[in-house]
Amino acid sequence: MRLLFTILLLSFPVIEIWGIFKLSALYGWWFFLYMILVTYLGWRLIKEEKQLVFAKLMGAMTQGGNPIKAMIGSARNLFAGILFIIPGVITDSLAVILLLIPIKNNSSQNVPPSEDDVIEGEYRRDDELLK
Repeated sequence: MRLLFTILLLSFPVIEIWGIFKLSALYGWWFFLYMILVTYLGWRLIKEEKQLVFAKLMGAMTQGGNPIKAMIGSARNLFAGILFIIPGVITDSLAVILLLIPIKNNSSQNVPPSEDDVIEGEYRRDDELLK
């Protein structure tokens, strides 16, 4: 298992570089423009997440939510930004997949039910009919 992990870890940069050469030969300067655009978007994602991390944390704490989920969401966005900055299509794909994974927000469990949550109606027990 350790050998397989080492082989995958060492072959990853080789596969990324091979992919960059193949795609740049196939698409030319369009691929170069893609690489610059994705790197810029990753840099912007990191920059904006650094500015918003404390606002997200305070917002989660004031609304009674879980601040750990806010921190996990911010860490996920920062990691995705780093993956966007690293050149290569595989890392860009991993970053997009990472950003598409939703983080469930269970802050609605802490909110007491209001009158709008009550559904009025009649019911009867079916087991009483069977007797």
